[in-house]
Amino acid sequence: MPELTVAVLGAGPRGVGWLERFVENLRAGELGQAAAAGGIRVVLIDPHRPGPGRIWRYDQSPLLKLNSLAADVTMFTDASCTVDGPIAPGPSLAEWAAQVRAGELEVAIDDPAVRAELESLGPASFPTRRLQSFYLDWFHRRTLASLPAGVEVEWRRTTAVSVSEDGDRQLVGLADGETVAANVVLYALGHNGSALAGEHELLERFAREHGAYYLAPAFTADADLGGLPAGADVIVRGMGLAAVDLVVLLTLGRGGRFEPAAESSGGLRYVPSGREPRLHLGSRRGVPYHSKVTSQLVAPRAEPRFFTREIAAELGARGADFAGEIWPLIAKEGLHGYYHELFVGHPERVRLPWPEFLERLAPLDPWSHELRALVAEALVDEADALDLASFDRPLAGLRFTGPDELQRHLIDYIADDVHRRTAPEHSATLGFFTALLFAFFATGGSGIEVPPWFKAFFSYVASGPPVHRLEELLALAEAGVVRFLGAELEVRADAAAGLFRASSPSVPGELASRFLVDAWLPEDAAHASENPALRDAAGQASVTSLLAVHPEDSRLIGPDGEPHRARFAIGPFTTAPNAGAFARPLTDAMSFRENDRVARAVLRLLDQISAQSSAESPGVRSSSAPPFC
Repeated sequence: MPELTVAVLGAGPRGVGWLERFVENLRAGELGQAAAAGGIRVVLIDPHRPGPGRIWRYDQSPLLKLNSLAADVTMFTDASCTVDGPIAPGPSLAEWAAQVRAGELEVAIDDPAVRAELESLGPASFPTRRLQSFYLDWFHRRTLASLPAGVEVEWRRTTAVSVSEDGDRQLVGLADGETVAANVVLYALGHNGSALAGEHELLERFAREHGAYYLAPAFTADADLGGLPAGADVIVRGMGLAAVDLVVLLTLGRGGRFEPAAESSGGLRYVPSGREPRLHLGSRRGVPYHSKVTSQLVAPRAEPRFFTREIAAELGARGADFAGEIWPLIAKEGLHGYYHELFVGHPERVRLPWPEFLERLAPLDPWSHELRALVAEALVDEADALDLASFDRPLAGLRFTGPDELQRHLIDYIADDVHRRTAPEHSATLGFFTALLFAFFATGGSGIEVPPWFKAFFSYVASGPPVHRLEELLALAEAGVVRFLGAELEVRADAAAGLFRASSPSVPGELASRFLVDAWLPEDAAHASENPALRDAAGQASVTSLLAVHPEDSRLIGPDGEPHRARFAIGPFTTAPNAGAFARPLTDAMSFRENDRVARAVLRLLDQISAQSSAESPGVRSSSAPPFC
């Protein structure tokens, strides 16, 4: 039997991404050799298959898609990655599909619909989550096929419920009643549901007591939508990805279809099945997340200037205030990326040379009147200006005479937004997105704790739906299946009437309904997670809503403020900046850097444990490697 054990709690893309870094660092021969000589066992603990895990599993609606282009999804390090471990390149999702089609990779896909999708998948396609599950499964199996001598990997198809200590050993309690004794524990549990609390608990109780329907924040693929009948008016709070998935499942998922509209108008027309409810959407902003950008940069990408990785490290080291010091620099970086692409890529749209504009931009506050005056002077068309305040809250200060006027305004707004995210002449939107992306990545490993409100803003800009989902939303709005409620949406429970009432300062009146859906993902709160291992960790660590981890190696911080010797944590439930388990190629992905740091830290720890064991028990260790698993 292997002498050393690493227990990995969670085997979705983040867990198996860490495993790939662990294996590649071990294969490089710099770390872990002493540990591997006596044998290392990695135990993956997850009720879902390693690779896809829960969120990206095959067993979900074929209508649900990634919000990323196939060319923008990879699980592999590349030349851009500033990791200390070895670079181990591999195909993006689009490249993988091409290699499978060419017969260069053997991947068994027994679902005819997924196989057909793979045959037509291109770099600019938005793949289904089912297809993504095959890519992630292949990635994991590829890692297993490259295990070095002395390492075996075991999958326990169950849930970890607790972690305790017995001397130097970590004891991982499992839902099936068994225990895994480990030297090191890595929490890699990804996104999890949350226990009902606060307003959500009150709304659920109200619905139960009054015969109403309430759906708390949930993963839409797992939600039971059977309680939403045809023709019902449903209040939907939230207009991000969860809301988009909800709309898909309640329209296309109930037999509706889209077809091309009249040639003169373009776009889509929705043909209802008659089984759809009427969906009334509202949120704090009152508008959907911006769609993914499909245009291409014309100018070379703007190199970071106002918020570089070095600046982030300096700010993180001195504990700079995020809202007061860090956010203004990130905002300035976003403006830099936007206007660089506009001025350099589309000089016919501006009146000033780029060097002059940049010199005058540099000292200005991102939200100042002086900046707005400079932009007005410099642009040919004022519609090309990027005003961060109105971009963030496009309905702020607007009042509409009634629901129909609001509906028309939102239809025009979404149509214009789709145009700006797709038209070649508006590639500056990609400049803005790219600058924000690299600024966010710069926070990784800097010691900067990114607050939830900025993560929400970043998602609003960068994690929106595919463009065609907003085109479908427009068709649904024109058909009256989707209605808009406005910004700063408020919902109250009317006990006397047994109804939910929704209102917004954007429009007079209110909507009453027996049906309410909170369409956003559950909060990444460890102490309230539905996952028992996370709740257990929250009780033993330094935690507010997120598990505190050390910025250098993501060790869990205990109540005493000290990092735990043998427990590590990666993912959205930690204080480390998080940008997803997979990434766009050539972006020096934040998650890959953290995976590599943690893998190397675990290998160093295993070597220390191995050396200590050898010193205490000379001559006992075996040099033979355990069998491959």
